[in-house]
Amino acid sequence: MAAPFDITVCGIEELAGHCAAGVTHVLSILDPLWPVPPAFGTFGEHERLELRFHDVIEENAGMISPAPEHIAHLLAFGRDLILEPPPSGHLLVHCHAGVSRSTASMALILAEALPDRPGAEIFDEVLRIRPKAWPNLRIVEIGDAMLGRRGELVAAAHLVYRRQIERRPEMAEIMAGAGRRREVEAAMRAGGPAGESAVAAPLR
Repeated sequence: MAAPFDITVCGIEELAGHCAAGVTHVLSILDPLWPVPPAFGTFGEHERLELRFHDVIEENAGMISPAPEHIAHLLAFGRDLILEPPPSGHLLVHCHAGVSRSTASMALILAEALPDRPGAEIFDEVLRIRPKAWPNLRIVEIGDAMLGRRGELVAAAHLVYRRQIERRPEMAEIMAGAGRRREVEAAMRAGGPAGESAVAAPLR
């Protein structure tokens, strides 16, 4: 069974293109001091949760890292969305680029909505919706524990990093240089031959 709502993921610069998409719920993830995107003034009526933290995977002085209270709020938002009578629910998740914080958060909401689906299928769906996804590992780790997934989502995220590096080898250096070395190292440890976890068809 597919998720009982539509999902869109994007970055700030793409928001204006979704104003007429019938979005019912918006999960907005912004840097702490970033202004609210003006594009939301063109959206129809919708429920919106705004979370503010930096796109980091470790504790960093002067930065706000994703924390359990952030993840608890987004999972509660996801539970409310599940109650939307299908097919009316449409979730839009955005961060600054629509690559890291947003895709990790989308994975957790999908995992919550589809508790019987394995982590690999959850992240296949994430990649189908947002092929350039590089989910924030700290968000996935916190959410995995809260959802009782026993590391399954974390292991699936590791495979995403591996697949992205196989497609674009320069990503390893880029992400390591951005303070995300732990994700790159996880990609190197991820098992299975190249392409084993290729993107699947939409969840059904």
